[in-house]
Amino acid sequence: MYEPLPKGLRVQKSEISGQGLFTLTFLKKDTELGISHIVLNHDPKENDDELIRTPLGGFINHSNEPNCIKVKKGNRYYLKTIKDVVGGDELTVKYTFYTIPKEITESERLQEELEPLPFCPMADD
Repeated sequence: MYEPLPKGLRVQKSEISGQGLFTLTFLKKDTELGISHIVLNHDPKENDDELIRTPLGGFINHSNEPNCIKVKKGNRYYLKTIKDVVGGDELTVKYTFYTIPKEITESERLQEELEPLPFCPMADD
């Protein structure tokens, strides 16, 4: 029977974003979990790959302090733990294929709130 995720992993609600990839069991550092992405085409001019995400790659969330990395072997990327991960923890990587929106600092947010709104005259009755 087809299993979209390796044994011991599941998708569930994430505190990071939407749904995430979680381990049900302890994973030792350097555990290879499976294929996360497959390269279809490579554009050498842009140094860019056209990718297909597997279920493993489709549900893993970004972290600046990840517990996994992507390792490229030929035209495939494999997900591998870079530290021990306990059961119940979310698996994360530092995104490298996508642009991460810049987080707004508290001072920037406050500055945006304090900036006056542009003048907009009320319509005459």
